[in-house]
Amino acid sequence: MSTTSVGYRLSAATGIHRGDRAYQQDQVQIFPHLRVPGCVMGVVADGMGGKSGGRKAADQVILTAQQIFERYSPNRDDAGEALKQVVLESHLMIKLTAITSEEEPHSTVAAFIIGPTRECHVIHAGDSRIYHFRAAEMVSRSIDHSYVQRLVAEGSISEEEANNHPQSNLLTGCLGTHQDPPIS
Repeated sequence: MSTTSVGYRLSAATGIHRGDRAYQQDQVQIFPHLRVPGCVMGVVADGMGGKSGGRKAADQVILTAQQIFERYSPNRDDAGEALKQVVLESHLMIKLTAITSEEEPHSTVAAFIIGPTRECHVIHAGDSRIYHFRAAEMVSRSIDHSYVQRLVAEGSISEEEANNHPQSNLLTGCLGTHQDPPIS
């Protein structure tokens, strides 16, 4: 997708690799704003929960994000608040799905909104990351909501040790759990 307006060009692509699973639980979507050129939302949802539960959770994140972004007006609404709404409403909908489907669907989320004046707002919950690059230089990345990231922050292990830690899949926050998701 390419959007040319407001003095900049945004080029984006998405891709998902199933890996060794028989089914894909993850979703990624880029939504151009329907009424405002130069405004776009991107969302990654990494579904968890086995069988179809993870896919249902990831689908719910994408659907919720799309609905919120369709109502979003960059001239009137706060992008950061719209992203918080995506996280909180997705969390609630996933929890409701768990009740009706007798599964335990969960999902991470990483999302951004780029406005028509090129400002960028981000949010994430779990271990799906957002990286900010300026040319080839990484300016920043989001910090995982995970057990291993907590160990890194405490100085108990290094970033290198975290990459191969046996408990690297343990999350301290995501969507669909009993506790509210982290908002960052």
